[in-house]
Amino acid sequence: MTSPYQACDQRYQQQPYRRSGQHGLHLPAIALGLWHNFGGVNSEESCRALLRRAFDQGITHFDLANNYGPPPGSAESMFGTLLLQDFLPYRDELIISSKAGYVMWDGPYGDGGSSKYLFASLHQSLKRTRLDYFDIFYHHRPDPNTPLEETMAALALMVRQGKALYVGLSNYPAELASRAAALLRDLGTPCLINQLKYSMLERSIEPQTLPACSAAGMGCIAFSPLAGGLLSDRYLNGIPADSRAASASPFLKPEQITPERLALLQQLNTIAQQRGHKLSQMALQWVLRDPAVTSALIGASRISQIDDAVAAVQGPALDADTLARIEQLLSA
Repeated sequence: MTSPYQACDQRYQQQPYRRSGQHGLHLPAIALGLWHNFGGVNSEESCRALLRRAFDQGITHFDLANNYGPPPGSAESMFGTLLLQDFLPYRDELIISSKAGYVMWDGPYGDGGSSKYLFASLHQSLKRTRLDYFDIFYHHRPDPNTPLEETMAALALMVRQGKALYVGLSNYPAELASRAAALLRDLGTPCLINQLKYSMLERSIEPQTLPACSAAGMGCIAFSPLAGGLLSDRYLNGIPADSRAASASPFLKPEQITPERLALLQQLNTIAQQRGHKLSQMALQWVLRDPAVTSALIGASRISQIDDAVAAVQGPALDADTLARIEQLLSA
């Protein structure tokens, strides 16, 4: 039998906590996403070990969505089981988020941004996670077929009903994020955060979306900060046979690893090694260099990945010379 969990007494000394935009909530620099590796196809004990290690390392933010698994919904169910067994005494120290916006079930009410879909999904997610409320509930992606006013009104109502403490956006570009933030502010529920894809290899949010989020008072949490694993040491010498890129994964394809991309990764890795870091650690430091970014959201299948990520934010930030060298490579 698994022994009762007692969290590490030093967990709040492991990493910095950063304010989310202009809000009072501080989030850990490194957060844990339960997108993969926490579904029904994974063992309960492996999930338990990862969550325990994450919390012991000061990761207080666990990020879910209705469709996380596989199969969809199973990550929330797994988390709910482990919450009851391990983390219930620490509920008030946890930031637990979930989202709705992608297809979850057949018919006209299982996708999008309507009030009907969002509340149905919220109630299902609360049931699966065994929670009374979410700390953050996100709209997972913009829905062009639903008025933005309807979607934001639904999010604000969740807060008024006590089913979420904060609301957030995900995958919202600059103009939509600004409009959504204004609507939520008028409804008395300012937007906490926008969850966006951001890494050394994906910088499209820099010119407009990051400034728009800052101007609206919201933070940003960066998902896929390691570019699906490309910014780890896994692909420095090509594509390993047991890697994500070598599988049928839709999230990293072999054609993304060109000779030019491989050369860039190797050059970035040289800079990281000169600093005594792994490439993945430098990539996380780079994402967090901008004060507009509240957290980097990692995935993990091994405890060592959690340890490496937290170690990345324990040392000094990237200095101006290192940032200039990185920028020269990324801009070439």
